[in-house]
Amino acid sequence: MITLYHAPQSRSSRMIWLLEELAVPYEIRPVSIFRPMTGEGAPDPANPHPDKRVPAIEHDGALVAESVAILLYLTDAFPNAGLGPRVGAPERGTYLTWLAWYAAEMEPAMFAAMMGELVGAPRKQRNYDAVVERLERALADGSYVMGADFSGADFLISSALAFARQAFPPSELIDAYIERCRTRPAAVRGAALDDASGIQIVQPVEPVAA
Repeated sequence: MITLYHAPQSRSSRMIWLLEELAVPYEIRPVSIFRPMTGEGAPDPANPHPDKRVPAIEHDGALVAESVAILLYLTDAFPNAGLGPRVGAPERGTYLTWLAWYAAEMEPAMFAAMMGELVGAPRKQRNYDAVVERLERALADGSYVMGADFSGADFLISSALAFARQAFPPSELIDAYIERCRTRPAAVRGAALDDASGIQIVQPVEPVAA
């Protein structure tokens, strides 16, 4: 059983979507967090995350925190879900590159734009422009960043784009991409579970073997 430590309308919300994509049983365990944007909330002593943030999961005695780490851990643990190329597959390098790009390039550029830090900062502006160009180039070549098939990279990238759409320029390619991803059945099911209160045990709609 996978336990997700979750705070509604936070970075852990998309992890419910991920767990639905994996089609495995899981538990949602609500925790409180401090929300710096509003100053509300407080760290929860019951939260095992090293910084008392979300997301964090426990699985088979392992604690994994942070979105990219959780995604990589779970997609490797449940390869039959088809969200990431297996170790040794030719596409594995491209997949890992997109995950690293998301964390190292896209997120910093996104938050720089959201915080108004691009004005008067040529280096940050160049990095931001490069992020937008690379994303649109990938989406011009295929429905998803790795081509025709949805992957864990799209899970991270599309959820961030949906959260911070205003941080990116108008783009039919980006808008269509967000819509393709957020209307996936697993994404719709995950959104419906986000605000539910109390501990929940969720059974898969269509189980996928590990």
